[in-house]
Amino acid sequence: MTDPQTVSAAVAKLYDTYPFPPEPLLDEPPPGYNWRWNWLSAYSFCTGQKPQRQNIRILDAGCGTGVGTEYLVHLNPHAQITAIDLSGGAIAVAKERCQRSGAHRVEFHHLSLYDAHELSGEFDLINCVGVLHHLPDPIRGIQSLATKLAPGGIMHIFVYAALGRWEIQLMQEAIALLQGDQRGNYRDGVKVGRQIFAALPEKNRLVQREKERWSLENQRDENFADMYVHPQEIDYTIDTLFDLIDASGLEFLGFSNPRSWQLDALLGPQPELMQRAEHLNDRQRYRLMELLNPDAVTHYEFFLGRPPLPWSDWSVDEDLLNAIPDRNPCTDGWESRTLFDYDYQIVKLSQEEFEFLQACDVNGTEQRTIREILIQIPLELGHVRSLLDQRLILLTPR
Repeated sequence: MTDPQTVSAAVAKLYDTYPFPPEPLLDEPPPGYNWRWNWLSAYSFCTGQKPQRQNIRILDAGCGTGVGTEYLVHLNPHAQITAIDLSGGAIAVAKERCQRSGAHRVEFHHLSLYDAHELSGEFDLINCVGVLHHLPDPIRGIQSLATKLAPGGIMHIFVYAALGRWEIQLMQEAIALLQGDQRGNYRDGVKVGRQIFAALPEKNRLVQREKERWSLENQRDENFADMYVHPQEIDYTIDTLFDLIDASGLEFLGFSNPRSWQLDALLGPQPELMQRAEHLNDRQRYRLMELLNPDAVTHYEFFLGRPPLPWSDWSVDEDLLNAIPDRNPCTDGWESRTLFDYDYQIVKLSQEEFEFLQACDVNGTEQRTIREILIQIPLELGHVRSLLDQRLILLTPR
């Protein structure tokens, strides 16, 4: 299947048959958050500083059933959101989802990523999760989106990784072989796939991988179909990923799961190896990590940006002292000394750290610089840097 129109029609048919993601519809805002969809937190991650404005335009490119769209609306109360998708069936679910939860600031379009140029204006934040790898021409898709990214804007992307999805690729091919001329009948594909898993020995590698990683979500046919009977999928390695990124003409701002890309977690016990790795550039280090830990790299999630973009590293004490701090809105459990951070990791605050965050958690003219706050709260500047490193605070230069 190589004709782009034929591929697009097959993909649309899959998602009309199994609208995805299949999360339940709620009559209230969705629980929790994904910080990557919060403009304040995402922009601060990419630039080191809080954005100057919140009345932005956001594009959810490939919105599916609107799970991400709904979060984008509720997490960005001053933004206007546009959502596009190839599947009319998925969009119908997305509209109902957003209406029921009160996510009213969204405009839907039944549109391919290739046709993003038909949308008016530019966007400050583009969210494209789980879509590009299902296009017959991902480079054309990312270039189409790049033309809609405003100067100073950022784009968040999620695509599949080949090494961590090896067993999935084998199962996809096995199902297709057994389906024969029934390929494209997605309900039959799900049936065949489940029969294969039921027939294989318990210690079979494909069965073990499914049980270890995917079986809980794959209880739903929608998830199973998206994973194993999708008509179009391109999986990446670091090398081919950066070919895609380079083709976009945008700047790579970093992986949005940086904890997964720390080489010392793999080679730290051997300082000589860490020293040998110092001569590698960033892309070579990323490649080394996925080679050494392939099972862990099932996808890549990252930010791209269109210059000009500011950058602050806050390494100069005077700059840090003069900055205005805000508590990161993507924390759960506040107001408490024990809370979950932006990545749902438990953080235990000292009394002084807690009081500092309280002083950051104010509005408008009450906001003070770090220097002014530290006059009243006996917190060392090193501990302020720790709060910044944990991304519990966002900073605005003054």
